[in-house]
Amino acid sequence: MKRFWKSAAAVSSSGGWSIELDGRPVRTPARALLQVGPEPLARAVAEEWGATGETVDPRSMPLTGLTNAALDRVQPDAETFAAGLAKYGESDLLTYRADAPQALVERQAAEWDPLLLWARRRYDIDFVVTQGISYVPQPAATVFRLAQAVAAMDPFRLAGLSSLVTIGSSLVGALAVAEEAMAPEQAWSAVTLDERWSQEKWGVDVEAEAALENRRGDFMAAARFLELLRS
Repeated sequence: MKRFWKSAAAVSSSGGWSIELDGRPVRTPARALLQVGPEPLARAVAEEWGATGETVDPRSMPLTGLTNAALDRVQPDAETFAAGLAKYGESDLLTYRADAPQALVERQAAEWDPLLLWARRRYDIDFVVTQGISYVPQPAATVFRLAQAVAAMDPFRLAGLSSLVTIGSSLVGALAVAEEAMAPEQAWSAVTLDERWSQEKWGVDVEAEAALENRRGDFMAAARFLELLRS
């Protein structure tokens, strides 16, 4: 899509804040009014539209994309969306450990154990930690309480959490970021530990490095989205 507007602005409305281009409201791909609650998020979304060049590049507008997802994908059936997202708690990345080499075992413990400890205390749950990649079920109470934590979120927070979970393969890591228990950069370091280890051991592949950096950008955008919702 070519840019057709001169100015973008966040405008207060009865349902929160809308985004207008030259005075006309922006709509989502499903034609819903692009409207958010917190003013800081609305202004950040408007800034994305204002910074767009002659051709619209969706990848340069992650906050707009997450807002669209919240309104079009999550809001129509938030309960089902939350249930699907909560299933990541049944096989969280942080519970599957290497058995060798010892240096990797120790790094996983150093970066992943604090996250699991936080979740244990925060939700009064426990985890089964295993070595290898064979599926091992988590306690029913753990799965249930993590699902409760996800279900308590509104559609916008679910949209932001979804990106963190799917990019990092860790519901625990995503919840830690969403609840401000861990800084996004620290959480990113934790969920990409295995990939960074491979790079250190085998060298950096240019394409893999670019893909990892793109994922990092999306992860940080989702973390910022959640931060703006708290503003």
